[in-house]
Amino acid sequence: MKKLFLIIGAPGSGKTTDAELIAAKSEVITHYSAGDMFRAEVASGSEQGKIIESFISKGNIVPIAIAIETIVSAIKKAPTDIVIIDGYPRSKEQMEALDNYLTPDSGVLLTNVIEVVVSEEVAHDRVLGRARGADDNTEVFDNRMKVYTDPLKLIQDFYEAKEMLVKINGERSIETIVTEMEAFISSKI
Repeated sequence: MKKLFLIIGAPGSGKTTDAELIAAKSEVITHYSAGDMFRAEVASGSEQGKIIESFISKGNIVPIAIAIETIVSAIKKAPTDIVIIDGYPRSKEQMEALDNYLTPDSGVLLTNVIEVVVSEEVAHDRVLGRARGADDNTEVFDNRMKVYTDPLKLIQDFYEAKEMLVKINGERSIETIVTEMEAFISSKI
């Protein structure tokens, strides 16, 4: 049985960096970033990659069927039994589709959802300060932030009702955040 941890947070919250650092220190944890999985598919030049590109280039959500197929495939192929995926779910529909997949016989147990909490101002400054790609500009950031915040309350309520949501303050040093997140994950595995 694979144990799955989801890390959600605004663009620029540090969720990917936090997860990467935790996985790098552990031989039993595999990390995938939803965004990186989608960007890798785009880079492959596949037809699915072209479809994904048409959505992420505008800061929009990748269609659910494609997202679930990509994520489920990654979980099943993970070399460890503990998997962290950051940046997912980003919509009520994605959350429900994943929940429907995670049946008792799926071989995957969603252990917790960790929300890295930062203010919109901090997120904005981080994203525009890093400017990794064409999608790191004010217009796309504003759309990405709206896409993140619009369903956030529904996602929080859903996982809080299942007693799975944990919030971590993402406006502290990376070391402090990673130490807290790592200790929490270790306590659940």
